[in-house]
Amino acid sequence: MVTSMDGEQDWEDVKPRKKRQDDIINGSEEEPDFSDPEDFEEDVSDSEFLADVLEKKPKEADGIDAVIVVDNVPVVGEERLGKLKIVITKIFSKFGKIHSDYYPEFEGKTKGYIFIEYEQDKSAKDAVKGADGYKLDKSHAFRVNLFSDFEKYKNVTENWTPPEKQPLKDVGNLYYFLEDEDCNNQFSVIYEGGVKTGIFLNTAAEPSLLEQRERWTETYTRWSPKGAYLATFHAKGIALWGGEKFRQIQRFTHPGVQLIDFSPCERYLVTFSPMQDPSRGDDIQAITVWEIFTGLKKRSFHADMSGEDRQWPIFKTKYDGKYFARKAKGVLSVYETPSMGLVDKKSIAIDGISEFFWSPADNMLAFWIPENNQIPARVTILAIPSKKEVRVKNLFNVSDIRLNWHKQGKFLCVKVDRYNKAKKANISNFEIFHIMEKQVPVDIVELKEQVIAFAWEPTGNKFCCLHGEAPRISAMFFEIKGGKIEHLGTMEKKQATHIFWSPAGQFVLLVGLNSFSSSQLEFIDTADMTVMNSGEHHMVSDVEWDPTGRYLVSIVSWWEHKIDNAYWVWSFQGRLMRKYPMEQLCQLLWRPKPKSILSADHIKKIRKNHKSFSKIFEAKDRLLQSRVSKEIIDKRRSLMEEFTNYRKHCNEVYQHTTPYRRELRNGVMTDEVDYQAEDLDEVTVEILIEEEETILNDKE
Repeated sequence: MVTSMDGEQDWEDVKPRKKRQDDIINGSEEEPDFSDPEDFEEDVSDSEFLADVLEKKPKEADGIDAVIVVDNVPVVGEERLGKLKIVITKIFSKFGKIHSDYYPEFEGKTKGYIFIEYEQDKSAKDAVKGADGYKLDKSHAFRVNLFSDFEKYKNVTENWTPPEKQPLKDVGNLYYFLEDEDCNNQFSVIYEGGVKTGIFLNTAAEPSLLEQRERWTETYTRWSPKGAYLATFHAKGIALWGGEKFRQIQRFTHPGVQLIDFSPCERYLVTFSPMQDPSRGDDIQAITVWEIFTGLKKRSFHADMSGEDRQWPIFKTKYDGKYFARKAKGVLSVYETPSMGLVDKKSIAIDGISEFFWSPADNMLAFWIPENNQIPARVTILAIPSKKEVRVKNLFNVSDIRLNWHKQGKFLCVKVDRYNKAKKANISNFEIFHIMEKQVPVDIVELKEQVIAFAWEPTGNKFCCLHGEAPRISAMFFEIKGGKIEHLGTMEKKQATHIFWSPAGQFVLLVGLNSFSSSQLEFIDTADMTVMNSGEHHMVSDVEWDPTGRYLVSIVSWWEHKIDNAYWVWSFQGRLMRKYPMEQLCQLLWRPKPKSILSADHIKKIRKNHKSFSKIFEAKDRLLQSRVSKEIIDKRRSLMEEFTNYRKHCNEVYQHTTPYRRELRNGVMTDEVDYQAEDLDEVTVEILIEEEETILNDKE
């Protein structure tokens, strides 16, 4: 091609090509043949030219993975087939859009199994998870499988290879903390806004740091009921730590987990995550039950956060971990471990069930049903697994009910809120069920005001309640003796919102939490109904008794208040022992201890010989106190020596630089006095460390 200087093509070169095109169009010249010769072989594959089209090519497995086989379907004739199809379609359309279904027939009747094809493979998998075991009626429970599984199981090799035996993972002594000679308790603290987490030992002088890690948890921590594990929360799931060095014992993958619950026996863990998104293919089964020792997933469940599953824990566990229970609309589902299958393969129909709780000591649970039209409210104690009603009580004119089991399962307190004549719920009373007595008799405690708080004594038969309206709140104490309820006393005009019993019983704390003013803490001895001591802690947000009942901590959490974050340690008698300010203190939890293995007779014998044991402990306490005092004195002496040496060094520097200062000032010493070492005055400052008051009698 010839191109002119200005970049345009030369017309003389274009003319011959244009003439040839005109000849082809007019038919005066034949069009060239672009076909390949007969012996030509293409060396370019179809995948290079048609890669995007071949991706859509149907595969052999298409259609099979989206098909499920449903067994145990009722065998019906033509007259009932239409109704059966409506029921089946309604059940299985919940998992996705159905493309087609097929009901095989023989001699005019169905064969007892059907085929359902979904539009998506995921719908078929969800149907297998959600509908397998579904009870259609008393005689038919569906068994659902993927159609592709039949081919997989048909081709199983006959040469079975046994799995390799895995070595036992030695996690060490998870209850080593019970062997502490001085019986000091441990507690966990999250501080610096969640950056640091530390484990401390509550020693006499000041807490000793056992372990500290940064970013140990992303939200908060949780101890297991017996103290064997520390649970930490992470974006991908839960980690359990234990042993002397707090090594990782187990981990459970559950993305977005927010809540957990241990079974009382520490065998199972229930996790909850609301973060699953069905639109991106996530499994929407938000609740998972795990076996702690093996780390295996036992079963997963769906959660209805807009309905029955708004209150945690959704699953409640029996004290020995044998049963899990969950309420839904009109049913109570009880699952047995380790299979996690329904007891008797079906749920218990309880129309209108509102709330339930397991007994802490027996194979029974209590639930209540609210009033409905002319039907009264009902409280029922149900035996499991027999499902026999142990006791039923009808209640009238009820606005709300709260169930409170005694810690040892001897009593059930039903707090009943009733309407007054103005149809306002401001009157309460207690219905006390005596579980251990024949036919479970019920005692009634009448109150004329609404109850704010209620709590059982952990080791005895006493209970306390707060009732009234601020600032005229009263605290009432009762005790059950010989099957009768005795009123121990009433304390009026209290500024309390919560009741905290000592784990050892007898002593109780009344306190008002989450107040921006000073909260008053009152320590009460219920043996003689006296206030042992009282104190104030500004903006206290949490209160925690240690497992032995010897100490109590009041906490100002950074999660509640952004200033004055600290925890204070009190004795069980209400004496303020120490104050520990901590920057951005978030959470403090005592490490629980398992129930004592000593028998009741052994404990009774120890209490009887308490004075002989107390002498040994008092001598040990004096020795410990003297050791602590010696440590404090040695520390103060070391600080004094350090200060004296520093002061001596500064004086030497001062004397050495005197000529230079005089030279800089042209021989004139502008200091008022040229101090010498002996001219310096020493001032002794005395600070009151502790004050004790001793009352002497006449003989002394």
